Amino acid sequence: MRIAGLFLILFSAAGIFAGCSKKESTPIPPAKSGTTAPSAEAVHYQEIEWTDLMPQDDLEALMNPPEYLDDIVDGSEEDALEDSFKSQPGNPDDPYQKALTSTRVIAEFHQRKIRLPGFIVPLDFDDHQVITSFLLVPFFGACIHMPPPPPNQIIFATYEPGLSVDDLSDAFFVEGTIFTELKENDLATSAYSMTIDRIFPYED
Repeated sequence: MRIAGLFLILFSAAGIFAGCSKKESTPIPPAKSGTTAPSAEAVHYQEIEWTDLMPQDDLEALMNPPEYLDDIVDGSEEDALEDSFKSQPGNPDDPYQKALTSTRVIAEFHQRKIRLPGFIVPLDFDDHQVITSFLLVPFFGACIHMPPPPPNQIIFATYEPGLSVDDLSDAFFVEGTIFTELKENDLATSAYSMTIDRIFPYED
């Protein structure tokens, strides 16, 4: 898949998720006892879209890929994220190249209570193979089957009760507190982190 097309899919996915918070969903039950999440009535969560987490100029750069990408043949060696970074060595200030690895954040979101839909990429498990930390990403396959999104489109999430996911292609709503905090791991770099209060299955 051409890199430009990948990010168009990313932002299309964000649009598909928009406006779904009005649906009533049943929270995923905690996998471990002893932790009680706050009720929806007690806390107000602002529903956001993935593009809200990205500076406007980064978004515009990714939505308007440069013409030199048209010369890359699908499936060729150049049709890879790491090679695309090398395609314009004479122009280190290329907005598109910078947006692909941008760690720039929206400072106003720091410590804000939000609701956001996304897909889970597991990171840490407890002794019972229950997921306790994960990456929340805007499209399925990110960081595993496809190149990762820009860091400001990845959230490092922790969920103390833990959860089990039967199918990683299932999408979820998450509610919790987001932080503008850079995290690095073997899979990807995230420009945001989040402490999860509740997780809901996404429903069309």
